[in-house]
Amino acid sequence: MPRSNRPRGRKTAGDDAYLDVERLTFGWRRTETKRGAQYTVQPISAANAQKVYVCPGCGRDIAVGVEHLAVWRADGVRGDAADLADRRHWHTHCWKIA
Repeated sequence: MPRSNRPRGRKTAGDDAYLDVERLTFGWRRTETKRGAQYTVQPISAANAQKVYVCPGCGRDIAVGVEHLAVWRADGVRGDAADLADRRHWHTHCWKIA
């Protein structure tokens, strides 16, 4: 019997298999605590890494097309806009060991 390529059902927002387009494009933003301060951590995929950055952890360049993390304070006193403007791009390994 030939197989059917017809969809069996639609995924809805309540399903576990549902994936948000923004999360697929930009990764899962999360909050982490390091040394008593809260940081917002945003993964940057290789496809979205379009500029060269210097990692504050090791001082080396993060080349174009390399997955990395954008990190900024989540609990800063200057406000969200200033904290976002002060974000830094880290190698994933450098952020883990920092």
